[in-house]
Amino acid sequence: MPSRRWNWRRLFVFAGGILLIAACAVFMLWRLGDSLGPDALLIGVIAAILPVPVLVACFLWLDRYEPEPLRYLIFCFAWGAFVSTAASSTVNEFSADRFEAAGLPVALTAVLVAPFIEELTKALGPILLLIFRRRQISGITDALVYCGLSAIGFAMVENILYIGGLGYRAGADEYGPATGTQQVIAIFILRILLFGFAHPLFTAMTGVGLGIAARSADRRVRVLAPAAGLLLAMMLHGAWNLLPTLAQATGELLIQLYGLIGVMVPIFFGMVGLAIWLRSWEGRLTERILPAYVRSGWLTPPEVATLSSLGRRHAARVWARRVGGDQGRKAMAGYQFAATRLALLRDGMRRGLDDRPAERDRALAEERYLLELISGYRAFFVGRDPRVPAGVWDGHRYHLRFPDGSQRAVAAPEEPVVPIPIVLAPPSPSAPPGYPPPPGHPAPPGYPPPPGWYGPPASGPRGQR
Repeated sequence: MPSRRWNWRRLFVFAGGILLIAACAVFMLWRLGDSLGPDALLIGVIAAILPVPVLVACFLWLDRYEPEPLRYLIFCFAWGAFVSTAASSTVNEFSADRFEAAGLPVALTAVLVAPFIEELTKALGPILLLIFRRRQISGITDALVYCGLSAIGFAMVENILYIGGLGYRAGADEYGPATGTQQVIAIFILRILLFGFAHPLFTAMTGVGLGIAARSADRRVRVLAPAAGLLLAMMLHGAWNLLPTLAQATGELLIQLYGLIGVMVPIFFGMVGLAIWLRSWEGRLTERILPAYVRSGWLTPPEVATLSSLGRRHAARVWARRVGGDQGRKAMAGYQFAATRLALLRDGMRRGLDDRPAERDRALAEERYLLELISGYRAFFVGRDPRVPAGVWDGHRYHLRFPDGSQRAVAAPEEPVVPIPIVLAPPSPSAPPGYPPPPGHPAPPGYPPPPGWYGPPASGPRGQR
């Protein structure tokens, strides 16, 4: 995507964010080491890191249609692991001291303070990403991924404290290393294997609100949706912490059991179902949006058909590798990413997300850039399959040439499912290279280009031909 120019404000925010994360990481390392000791800290780190790859893989699985840049994924994970934990632990400890000084139960901190400060700080990283890199959150799926990674980072550091402190150190100091090991195993099973979904589930509520805001042109929705999602995350987190507090205060352990089975587990499975549905919606979006580019001659019906599901995308990559080798497979993967991004961009245009002239110009520049990128990727695998006849798509029909030399025009089927053997009609030599549609067809759908603008120079695979 065409990048924005750096200015002092963006440079200051970027440098400030890196320094803040680094400072909080040093602070949390010192704090954990001081409170746990080297042995308990090492055991806590090892046990807490074990589930992280699995949880991260689950969220990345949701984002296979349009994978997010690695640097932003790392940013959100590091934000939750260090910035959120540093702020939350400081506020929670201060609040516990105030409750104790007032003669109130310290357990109130977990119900009245921790849910609010923890959810707020976990969400701040993705919120900053939405403010300063709005185009990186193209829907609810992206927001769920960013918020989920922030929550996973937070849970990892929190588990170090629980497993290393309440687990190993408490048991080893009182009864010896064997008891400490037993408590580590018990806490690992309880906090990670059984309830490891808790923090990602809470922060996912904020992710839904951020995703709605990212796809809405209404300024009120852009403010109220994240606020509502954050409030729901705080309430759900508070209810989660309230269950063991009530069970301990009343001696009725069934309160916690009923709350988990009757409330939390259904909410968890409901969120999983929503995430899977949103994942498939992102694939179906290409079927709704990209036919406009087919009518303009930029894409062919088989290309749109191969983008509609992960199964078809995989089949297209297999086909591209067969006809173009590993280079063809990589080109197909890049083609699929660019086409998905184009569909999301065009959907944003229809929704009116770019309400300022500068944003509209940037949206047009990105649209033209993606069309150029698609054309470049296509060159690595199109027309190389000897099993299909050569053909040209003119925006309305296929013009196929068969081995006997005959040529005929064929209409596109209602549901084309074949790979991509069709080339596009060549553009006019006098027009800017790469961007014009085939002769006699309208320009690609979008905003009128600024006067004298010819788009970014060719790059990537097209520039290598």
